[in-house]
Amino acid sequence: MSAEVNHLQRAGSPATLPNRSSPVNPKRRIEDDGLIKTDKPTRRYAAGIDRALSLFDSALQEWADYISFLGRLLKALQVHPPGISDVPHKSLVAQRLSQCLNPILPAGVHQKALEVYTYIFSLIGKDGLGRDLPYYLPGLSPVLAFASLSTKPAILALFDTFIVALDSVALRPALKAVVLALLPGLEEETSEEFEQTLGILQRLKEAVAHDEKGEGSVQDASGDHFFWQCLFLASITSASRRQGALAYLQRHLPRLGKPSASQSQPSGQDGGPTQRLSYEVEAVTSPEPGLLIRCFVAGLNDENVLVQRGFLDLLVTHLPLHSEVLHRKVSPGDLVKLATAAVSVVSRREMSLNRRLWAWFLGPKDTTSEQTSDLAAPNGSNRHDQNDGLQIKYFRQYGQSPLTQGIFNMFQTDALTPAENARPFRIALAVMDRWEIGSLVVPNVLIPGLRRVWRYQKLARTPEDFAEVLRSASGFFNGVESGLIWDEISNKLLCATSMGVPDLHAFQDNLDLAVFIVTHFDLQEEEMLLQHLPFLVLALLLKSRGLWTLFRDQEQGFEQALVDRMLLLAGKLIDLMPARTFDDPTAHNKQGKTLGGPDANLDTETHDFLIEIEGHYVKRRGKARWAGSPIDGDALGRLMLKNTARLIQQHLRSNRLGPVFDTTVSILAKVCVKLPQNHFLDLTGLLPDAHKASQHLIIKDDGFHKELGAIVHLIALLETLRTALVRAPTSGLEVYRLRSILQNVVTALWPYLSPSRPKNNVEAVRCMWKVHSLSSDKNLVESCITALMIGNREEDFVELQGARRFGVLWSASNSNHGSHARRSSLATSTPPRSTQFNTIRAGDILARPLLLVLDTLEDRKTDVSVFATGWLQSLGNVEVYRLMLTLFIGAFVADMAPRIIDFLRSKLQAMQSMESHFDLDQCLYYFRTLSNVIEHTSVEIWPAVFAEENHNNAVTTQMCLTKICLWVVGDEVVTQHVSSPRLSRLQQTAVSVLQEVLLRSESLANIEGEIESPIFIALLRSMRKANHPLQVSLLSLTTVWLRRHLGETTHTLSASHRRTHSGDHGSQKNPLQDRLDVEEAVLQPAAPPPLLLDCLLESLASAGSQPVLGHWIAFLGTCLPFYMSNIFQILMPLSDGLIKAVEVSLNDLQMSFRSQNVQYTAAEEPINAIVELLNGIEHVLAQAHDRLSERATDHVNIKTPEQPQGFFNHMVSGVFTPDAYKSRSATANNRLTVLLCFKDAVRLCVRIWSWGAGVSDNSSAEHTLSGSFKQVSLRLKNRARRILEHIFAAESLECLETLIDSWRGLEEAGKSEVSSAMILNLLHVLDGSRPRNTIPAIFNALYSRTNPGALDADRKSTLTSELSDSEIAWFLVQYTRSLEDDAMDEIWADCITFLKDVLGNPLPHRQTLPRLLEFTALLGIKVDNTKFGENRKRRRELADLFLRQLTATFTTKPLSFPIEPASSKSQKPADDTHHSLGTHDETTSEDIVAILAANIPHISKILMDGDRIATASNIISAQVVTPTLRWKGFPRNVAPSFLELLLAMAQIPGASKGWRKDVAEAFNDTRFFCDTSYELAAPKWLPLLRAWIISDKDRMTELLARMPSPTAAGIMFGVGASSARLEADRRTQLNLRRVAMLLLAAPRDSFVMQLGTIQEKVGELFHATAASSPSSATRAEIYSLLRALVLTTSPVHLASMWPSITTELQEAISSLYPGRKDDKYNMHCVVHACKLLDILVVAAPDDFQMREWLFITDTIDAVYRPQGFETSALVDDLIEDLDANAGIVQGATTPGPSAQQSEGGKPLLATKNLRGIPREKLLDRAIRPFLRQLSIHTFESTYSMNAFDWQAAHDDLLFDIFDETNLV
Repeated sequence: MSAEVNHLQRAGSPATLPNRSSPVNPKRRIEDDGLIKTDKPTRRYAAGIDRALSLFDSALQEWADYISFLGRLLKALQVHPPGISDVPHKSLVAQRLSQCLNPILPAGVHQKALEVYTYIFSLIGKDGLGRDLPYYLPGLSPVLAFASLSTKPAILALFDTFIVALDSVALRPALKAVVLALLPGLEEETSEEFEQTLGILQRLKEAVAHDEKGEGSVQDASGDHFFWQCLFLASITSASRRQGALAYLQRHLPRLGKPSASQSQPSGQDGGPTQRLSYEVEAVTSPEPGLLIRCFVAGLNDENVLVQRGFLDLLVTHLPLHSEVLHRKVSPGDLVKLATAAVSVVSRREMSLNRRLWAWFLGPKDTTSEQTSDLAAPNGSNRHDQNDGLQIKYFRQYGQSPLTQGIFNMFQTDALTPAENARPFRIALAVMDRWEIGSLVVPNVLIPGLRRVWRYQKLARTPEDFAEVLRSASGFFNGVESGLIWDEISNKLLCATSMGVPDLHAFQDNLDLAVFIVTHFDLQEEEMLLQHLPFLVLALLLKSRGLWTLFRDQEQGFEQALVDRMLLLAGKLIDLMPARTFDDPTAHNKQGKTLGGPDANLDTETHDFLIEIEGHYVKRRGKARWAGSPIDGDALGRLMLKNTARLIQQHLRSNRLGPVFDTTVSILAKVCVKLPQNHFLDLTGLLPDAHKASQHLIIKDDGFHKELGAIVHLIALLETLRTALVRAPTSGLEVYRLRSILQNVVTALWPYLSPSRPKNNVEAVRCMWKVHSLSSDKNLVESCITALMIGNREEDFVELQGARRFGVLWSASNSNHGSHARRSSLATSTPPRSTQFNTIRAGDILARPLLLVLDTLEDRKTDVSVFATGWLQSLGNVEVYRLMLTLFIGAFVADMAPRIIDFLRSKLQAMQSMESHFDLDQCLYYFRTLSNVIEHTSVEIWPAVFAEENHNNAVTTQMCLTKICLWVVGDEVVTQHVSSPRLSRLQQTAVSVLQEVLLRSESLANIEGEIESPIFIALLRSMRKANHPLQVSLLSLTTVWLRRHLGETTHTLSASHRRTHSGDHGSQKNPLQDRLDVEEAVLQPAAPPPLLLDCLLESLASAGSQPVLGHWIAFLGTCLPFYMSNIFQILMPLSDGLIKAVEVSLNDLQMSFRSQNVQYTAAEEPINAIVELLNGIEHVLAQAHDRLSERATDHVNIKTPEQPQGFFNHMVSGVFTPDAYKSRSATANNRLTVLLCFKDAVRLCVRIWSWGAGVSDNSSAEHTLSGSFKQVSLRLKNRARRILEHIFAAESLECLETLIDSWRGLEEAGKSEVSSAMILNLLHVLDGSRPRNTIPAIFNALYSRTNPGALDADRKSTLTSELSDSEIAWFLVQYTRSLEDDAMDEIWADCITFLKDVLGNPLPHRQTLPRLLEFTALLGIKVDNTKFGENRKRRRELADLFLRQLTATFTTKPLSFPIEPASSKSQKPADDTHHSLGTHDETTSEDIVAILAANIPHISKILMDGDRIATASNIISAQVVTPTLRWKGFPRNVAPSFLELLLAMAQIPGASKGWRKDVAEAFNDTRFFCDTSYELAAPKWLPLLRAWIISDKDRMTELLARMPSPTAAGIMFGVGASSARLEADRRTQLNLRRVAMLLLAAPRDSFVMQLGTIQEKVGELFHATAASSPSSATRAEIYSLLRALVLTTSPVHLASMWPSITTELQEAISSLYPGRKDDKYNMHCVVHACKLLDILVVAAPDDFQMREWLFITDTIDAVYRPQGFETSALVDDLIEDLDANAGIVQGATTPGPSAQQSEGGKPLLATKNLRGIPREKLLDRAIRPFLRQLSIHTFESTYSMNAFDWQAAHDDLLFDIFDETNLV
């Protein structure tokens, strides 16, 4: 409204005319109105009235006393002196008379009061009544609403005789109040007073109009417009009076449908006459026609059906749609509001309402009338309108636009509730009942409505809310004609890109909407499936081609995504279409055109097709039904096929094979499936383009610039083309091209099989098998792989990279095809049928590549050979070996050992003369020959050969071979001057020979000193130079030498040498329990060489050893037995090195799944490296713990046979055993070292598990590539889980503490609940960590910190984890909460025993008792859900333990509070206590209270018994509630959890009633009302006080009784008097705030019975002065109490209080007049009085609306002030005086800051905005802006029809109640 004020014409009402009585000035109203006369009769007259008035306060007990009082008052008035026409003490007289008209008093009292009113009005006369109308009218106004039948004639006569007879100047300010007062008389048309009331109102209108016209008025100025505006305002603001307003409107509202033809005036420049509105119409619509519209809107939205029906009748008869008022006077927005309100009545589903609504929208049926005859369209070009009826023409011309806009606005409104969102759909569906309306409205609101439900899908709070709205939207959608639906959808999708460059963002929005429609709505109608969907699919394909051509040169971005969405939509539509859609045109749709025949030129007709489709929808827009298809189904199918093929060709030629291409291919496949068999795909253009694209996909090994998705998408196209080749007649050239494309695809897939990039391995293998299935030649893929493995070499040797990629192909193929049969085949010798099938299938493409890999074993000195050896050893599956035997058949050559040995002896002698010349090839030949001979010759002959001495230098063959081999392996000269590849092969052969020498020699005494140093130096050198084959050979040699050097027998060495490591294979053994097969009797116990440890540590960190890391780990396992004597000294370095290596590789692996190009810092194959390193960690820890156990047997007794003696097999079996021994210092240190390494290993495994369980980088990986991550993560998770299982079996307590420490870290870091719950889930999946094992371990950890003396030594924790007892107890609660309820059976005995022992000595557990109390409660809750809990004996035992524990909790650690306030801490609700953990070790009082608050609601399940519940409640009340409320820092110590505890106790029926006493003490505490309590007031204190006051309503009576009446007796002068007064003021303020607080807390109208007492106390306090006790300083709290009454009590119950409230508000606000001083009202009181007035004006109770004019201008004069207007409203008059006193010139009424900052329906004054203003500035910065804008803001709020914001007013009042700064 404020935006419209400036441009609307102001009314030209005349100024106040002379010789007319005007209302009394507001300033005089509050002054002494007694007769200031000096004559004795006058003083006697005033004294008599004063004596009569005094009886009201003392003698009124029953209704008869009121009659007696009124009789005395009437007698006092009748003795007035002659000539005196005024009434002394008129203000008090009017107030008492108004109080005598209380609705609760009988009719006799009302009649007597009206008799007094009649006499007073007769006495003072017309002029006096006009002057004193503000005194007497407020009391009379509400009487007619509740008057009895005998009273109504009297009140009506009073109005008719005196009020209506007043002048216009006196009536104008109060006209709205007078109208409101009379409207109740019109509610019943059959009543006796109806006609009388109607006549009074008519005379009132005439009186106002007659007086306003006056002598100088203009002839055409309507005199009664002011009456109509007030009537409309009354109908808008007062729903209870709306029935009477409707009755008056039905009889006197002029008909607004016809313009007046009697008068006309020139229109302006053209001089043509235009009709002018009649006087009656001008009166109704001037100066603000919007009020007329809002009157109808309010009536149409009324809850009463009769009122709605009446206003609809008025619309039809008096305000038709063609009315000139609606189109000339009313703004378009108001017309939309009227149409919206009218159409909303259809939601009632009332036929009587709907019939009237359709009559209004469709117009009159009389076609001969002037209005309808003017509607005929003579224009012959508009043929569509000529075919329609007159009604549809009428609606199209007048109603279509506002109704469409109204429904559209409904859809645009952002509403969160499902009912509000579903309402527009139901209205739109009801509108469709009349096709004349629906056919014109629905096309314009269909898309906005569907868009609304689409948006609500994201805004809905729950899926159920969205489902409710979707149901309504689906009903609307199903009711719309299918042709209309697709007309609108095609308009959005096709026409959006027709002109120039399209608006892509709008088009994207339309596409998303279309996808939503297709996904969520029913499209199974036959017409949709056969006609509309094919059209739209073809149009989308044509548009996609155009957009792709337009944006083909751009990178993958928004435009490409837009095309992809179009194609996705087309694909969804094709899925819906049946196959019969593309049948021959003779089958259906004979009217369709046959475009795009078999010989049609697609390029020339594409544009024509698109124009045809768009034009078809445009021409039929607005039609009711579909008129046939322009293209038949057969042609549609061909066009779809051709356009899809052309779009695919565009992608292939641009080498854009991304998601858009994949979507297009899927469309092609779908179309091919749907089309009949006689439709063939033209491959002449597709195959060449696909061949070029496949060549482009072939990349080099040094770059991965392409994603695998492009290849996947191309394979999908090839699948479709393969199907087309089968269906269509093809030539050999096309088959050849397809074969060439498949070869290129295999070549492109080859780099993605690299093991160093595991991201795409699984997907690439799947693609390889798919290519194999597409090829008609079953050897195509096999031949391609074979060629790729050989590479560019001329010889048929396999490249290392090719062998590795083949390994990935083999592993992934085996995993994909036969993983489900592995377990079963391991246990049986006969492979299952599925395995045999997979073997045959694998042989199709893996046979020849496998033979190539196996051929490399012949030359075992190459990298390929090393890989092949390791790869074969890693294949631990029986099925894989069976497959290898199936594919490979060979034979061994005969043993030629005797002849080769003789040849060897001769050559050895020749080698002695070798000096400077070094023939490398010849030497290599000798070594190779020797190695082969040794390898394939019987072992028994070699000791004698090696022992034979040379005749020339007496050197044995053993010594000679050893020196030569060592010289070749370790000599620096040889290493520097010989080429690396050739030297590497020679060195490997020499090492192999030396190894065989060591193995087959009986004694090494002659060569031991020669071997040690060169071997380790060569090993370090080979690592640094990354000579991987040599490393493997040297490791094998070192292993043999160490075992021989340290004294093992030959048999033992040979057995150990042949052992195979089983770390990550299919073995089911426990590696930690599987010891190496080393002889127990060591012949020569010697220490390992120092260089051995250096080599081991360097191998873990060196990049040169990573490819052969598995060999190093196996070597480490072999060496560990040699360190058994000093293993604890090397354990920490080895463990740290292994763990760091795992972390580096794990980081690399994680990065490989986040980024495409990764630079590895460690291993090229991080997965295998991690697995091998984990194997090493496991073996190292196994050996260390094994050695620790062996040493422990020297100090403790041997275990009994019943106890497990094996490695890592002991479990925690008890808790409470005495000390047996004290471990020695060395043993303790060794154990500490082992446990620290265990903890590091556990943390590493937890990290691996968490990555595998919680990481999924979907942002960088395609959705089709998630299989690789799953496979990798599952493998690593299983490996980490097995290690954790073994560690848990060995050291369950230490392992568990480490897991608790990790869990604690996640909690403190604030990680998500999923992260912290991951630790608990890990515990549940570990074998051996069942609850019966884990719970005792937690008890042990807890006892180790609280009472270690109660545990055996082997049950104590080493306390290596920095965990407090509180943290372990917290973990105990969380772990128990995560258990299944059925698990209580197996842990019950341990838990009960533990709790009993704790209660036996609770002092050590004082910090953990609250958590243990929560643990006990949790046991009770879980047991209650199981059959196990049906044993009442167990339940009683647990209940007794809970009570004892509750007592012990507060006995050992009484409740205490911190110095700082509770509000300064981070608060958390009690239901979130199980999601957080304090950062301190101790459990605070707040934690204890939170624990109790969370478990008190379940106390009936825990204690069962009512007596026990009462006992627990008493304990809590005595130990928690009472200390908290009586603490000296109350209420700063009150936390939310404490109030939740009290509320939970209040909701338990069997709880003690003691909480009521505690709450009463807290509420009556003088410190209760403060800022600290305000933070908890609304969420916590109000619900608690509600429960308290509902259970004991007498508390309100007690509070009221404690408020004394103001008195001045007994007050002494001096300091004592002031102190006593201040104390009384403070007590009264607090009591008033308590009463207001209880009003806000209790349900509405809870204290109706106490309203009389409240009114009495408030009336007494209103008489307080600045010197009384209590004084007038309590007025601010009184106003707050009144605000609480307005907010929480129905207006009907407040009728008796309005006289006192009105009088008090007038006095308080009037105290602001300049020069007026009143000690009763300080600035603080005035501010609160203004806030009370603000609430009353915004809330607008019915009775106050009739008093509102006393304070503000409540009529149209607030905005359209007449000339010479002189206000009679107190606020407006006051602000004029204040502005004049401040020197501010009065101008136009423009909105000030207060009005602009406040929203409609909310109070203007907010305390939070006033707190920063100094008290001396409140008048200028707060009160004056408020008073200045109050009238206009009230009118604008009414004009905007804003609802009262109850919550905002409630919050502001609550803030005032807890504002402690205003207490005296």
